[in-house]
Amino acid sequence: MSNKFISWSIFVILCLIWGSSFKLMHDSQLGLSAAQIAALRIFSAGLVFVPFAVFHFSKIPQKKLGIVILSAVFGNLLPAFLFAEAITKLDSSLAGILNSLTPICVVAVGIFFFKDKIKSQKILGVFTGFIGLVLLTVLPMILENKSMSFSNMGYTLLIVVATFLYGINVNMVGHYLKGLNPIHIATVSLAFMTIPAGIILWQQGFFHLDFKEISVQESVWASVGLGIGGSAIATALFYILVQKAGILFASLVTYGIPFIALLWGLYDHEKITWVQPLCLGIILFGVYLANRPDKKESNTV
Repeated sequence: MSNKFISWSIFVILCLIWGSSFKLMHDSQLGLSAAQIAALRIFSAGLVFVPFAVFHFSKIPQKKLGIVILSAVFGNLLPAFLFAEAITKLDSSLAGILNSLTPICVVAVGIFFFKDKIKSQKILGVFTGFIGLVLLTVLPMILENKSMSFSNMGYTLLIVVATFLYGINVNMVGHYLKGLNPIHIATVSLAFMTIPAGIILWQQGFFHLDFKEISVQESVWASVGLGIGGSAIATALFYILVQKAGILFASLVTYGIPFIALLWGLYDHEKITWVQPLCLGIILFGVYLANRPDKKESNTV
């Protein structure tokens, strides 16, 4: 079996897993609150990684342990709560589209906070993606003669903030954790998140729920599946893909996630018009510009 075939197989699996995670978040709402969904997701992901973290912990330099833990806060814990809260008011398909802003945020954070030298083509990609986001928010209101709902805009902003946190995390890991095995970073950082996630589950009354209720059972299984599949397994697969095919190829997974989310939206009979695919295309074109490698760059950087 060729390395290229394995890489493409992982690519497709990641698109399916992460694209489907928005539906799992939506299904989890039947019997759990947004905070319970997010906490259970992270707790499940961290619990799966605890046995691996026991062996990988010694591989992390003590002076960088704080940054490793902080990477999980920015890259997993906080975004999980932001997405879980946003999905209570937004369609899962829209959430999947907004998630495609992540690589654009990676470029923006690199420019403004880490002083990276970014080519004008990548900056153009950032602005193109932003235009797509604005159109995605404003066009439906104009076409349906609706007044602007600041409530819905607020929930949209939650996802934008989450993608911004992803951008901070990726840059932080890239600048401060170079040379460390990414699998070690993922297992140790997520394992530590079982502590705050467990405390939040207790504080939110999760352990006092009526687990005999079918809706609660289904929501719990959906959240656990979201944690194990969408956070733990997907993270491990993503780092394997990075090692096999390079960062540039692995980043293209972002292109496929919104399309899977849109398909699940159609399955759930969500209202999808020509506006969403159009704006998705603009956003993804911005993502393409922001991530397109220069001819002089290596495909494995």
